[in-house]
Amino acid sequence: MSRYALTFLILTLLTSLALWMAPADAFTPPLIVATSLFGGFFVLALFAGRKIRFDPVLRPSED
Repeated sequence: MSRYALTFLILTLLTSLALWMAPADAFTPPLIVATSLFGGFFVLALFAGRKIRFDPVLRPSED
């Protein structure tokens, strides 16, 4: 997991915890938006952090 993915995971967990602990009528729309954005950025950071290894050398099989 990359540093960015870990950061967005922590931010997602903190905002979802704040959303869970907040009263029903206080700050819920901004917290919902922040949780959704950080969660989306977390998923994007996971995809961007994956490194696909490709070996361009084609080796003949030993059959």
